[in-house]
Order: sequence, then C-alpha cells, then structure tokens
Amino acid sequence: MFNIFRKHKPVSNPVRVDIHSHLLPGLDDGVENFEDSLIIIKAFERMGYQKMITTPHIMSDFYKNSPETILPVLKELNDFLAGKTTMQIEAAAEYYLDETFIELLNNGKEGLLTIGNDHVLFETSFMAEPIYLKEAIFKIQSLGLKPIIAHPERYQYLHNDWDLTMDLFERGTLFQLNLNSLSGYYSIPVKKMAARLIKSKMVHFFGSDCHHPNQIEVFENSLRTPLFNELALLDLQNNKLH
Repeated sequence: MFNIFRKHKPVSNPVRVDIHSHLLPGLDDGVENFEDSLIIIKAFERMGYQKMITTPHIMSDFYKNSPETILPVLKELNDFLAGKTTMQIEAAAEYYLDETFIELLNNGKEGLLTIGNDHVLFETSFMAEPIYLKEAIFKIQSLGLKPIIAHPERYQYLHNDWDLTMDLFERGTLFQLNLNSLSGYYSIPVKKMAARLIKSKMVHFFGSDCHHPNQIEVFENSLRTPLFNELALLDLQNNKLH
C-alpha cells in the first residue's frame, strides 16, 4: 500500500505540466475519492509539477462523459483542494476513437474539451488499427485543433508497423508518451517502443496517465531512469501549453 509518510528522494523533472491523468472520482476507472486525488496531487508537487490537466475517459460503450459531467466534478475537486495545495488543476478529456468520437468531430469544436486552447487528446484500440484513425486526425486538424495520440508506445498495431507510426507523425499527430513506459511498467515491448520513439525524437509530450495513488512510486522511479534523461533533452511541449 502507498505510504504517504515515507521519505521521498528528490527527482529532477524539467516538466511542470502533466497533461494526462484520471483524478476526478466517479467518472471513469481513475481515483475513487477526492482524498486519493489529493494524495496524487501532493506527490506530483514533490516531483516538480505546477499544473495537472486531468483527462477523464470519454468512451461511448463505458464512460459516457461530456463537459456536462466533467466540469462540475472539476469544480468539486478544486473546492476540496482549496488551501491544501498550490497545484493548478484543469480538465480536458481522453477521447476514445470510435464512431461516436467521429460524430462529435462532425459537430464542430464547441463540444470538445481541449488541452490548452487547441489540443485534443485521443486514444485508440490497443490491438488493431482503427478504421477511422487517419480520418479522425484530419477532422481534428480541419477544426483548427491539434491531435495528440495518447501513449502510442502501448499500441500493438504500431509495434508491428513503424511505417504507420512515421506516417502518423508526419501528418502532424503529436505523440504523448506515458512516463511509466520508461520503467517497463506495462511491458518490455512497450518500453522498447518508448525508447525507439525517444531516440527518433518523436515525442512531443509525456504524461502520467495516473489512475491511483499506488502508481506514484513507479512514477518517481521512472523519472530516475536513463530513458527519462534522454526524454528530457527533447523539445517537449508540456510547458508551452496555454
């Protein structure tokens, strides 16, 4: 169990903005209550973060979220945090690429929750390339927005197709690496894909994708890996969001 009283060795982290987490209870598979949110936020303060943009899942079959469900819980969280932290908390969303997301894009950008003013975070199936993948990227860009694909290092279909990975990158898709991929938390193949993306300078953002307090120690350890030292040398865009 995570121990909030244990001593923490300082970590070196040049990034001040986390763009991917699940800190709003009751909306998805993330934290269960505001107390867990606070534990995570205080840990990220220790890691040098000043802002966390939390991103509840929007997935038509499982998590039927929208601005109407997300923003009120964001307000509740910020009310709960008042006087307890200096962390700035904002909310966007992690959209699952399916027909419902395509329909949402067809309706224009007004109903979208963006990271910063103009970035849209989306995820896909882990195993098979979605038939709407390139269409979704085009539609996001046609709205004057910037597509960010969440954790591309975790998608099996990209492990098997570097040409497709390069194609998505060259189309202007921004790549968001999960911090814990650097330590092998998900699997060795995921770590290898993360290393390849870093060495190819194909990472624009990294994010925590934090769901629970029991992941905190892994995040801290990931910040101490040689791969993170390489990642930190890239022109990451986390701190440029506004």
